Amino acid sequence: MYFFYFDESGSRDPSTGTPTNPKDHLYVLLAVGMYEHQWRPFESSISNLKLRFINSLKRDYGNDFDLADCEVKSNWVRIPETRRQKSPFLDALTVTNMKNLTDMFFQQVIERNMVIVATVIDKRYLYHHITHETLHTKAYEFVLERIQNYMYEHHRKHQALIVMDDTSKQLNRAVAMKHAFFQRAGNKNVKFKNIVEYPFFTRSELSNGVQLADLLAYNVYRAFKDTNLDYPYFTNILPNFYRGIDGETLHGLKVWPDNSPLVALRERAEKNDVGLGI
Repeated sequence: MYFFYFDESGSRDPSTGTPTNPKDHLYVLLAVGMYEHQWRPFESSISNLKLRFINSLKRDYGNDFDLADCEVKSNWVRIPETRRQKSPFLDALTVTNMKNLTDMFFQQVIERNMVIVATVIDKRYLYHHITHETLHTKAYEFVLERIQNYMYEHHRKHQALIVMDDTSKQLNRAVAMKHAFFQRAGNKNVKFKNIVEYPFFTRSELSNGVQLADLLAYNVYRAFKDTNLDYPYFTNILPNFYRGIDGETLHGLKVWPDNSPLVALRERAEKNDVGLGI
């Protein structure tokens, strides 16, 4: 069994705004997968470090946190004001300890031999009928295709369980129904024979895997938003993206629609041609 944890970066709003009031034009949906036997050492590494910080904060300052209070989100880590409002735990950490915690997440990608797949949607080139739900489910379809292809190519005797953030009843239902349709009929590209029947929805504060997916999704978002493959956190995770048996074809990163200029950036990532921008 493989566990694939999903999260996103950017807005699901398909609108890009107006020239005088522009909106974010990128949306990233990412999944990070690990073999079931890697789950316990992954979970222990992250949770034990969180518990160490919890005990230190209680001893030194009288703070009383539990693991559910210790969620890590990319925007909380990056934006001090948001951190102060949303995460008393992260706000109480020193800059050094917060970096040690995020570095531990990234370190696990390498130590646990994780695989990454992601879809980057350039909303500037979408059809007008796309809604926030269809945008998310289309991204989900692309990511699910790549998980199925990875499993069939590298681990065809195993199954993959999808674990997602429990965001809203409406979106959960839309994803679950789309997932069920794929299980019955596949899509025009693939039959989903190695995917477990339904996705598992969980609160992100309870899942270190979902928190890791959040951090990784921002790394992809940032590299494509800045059109800069030399963004170090993206460069560091690029070797863990799903590639074909030949070790060269970058199957695990999809840019859509196909007429987006960001397709050229993805092609440079496939060649490991980092640091040049477009």
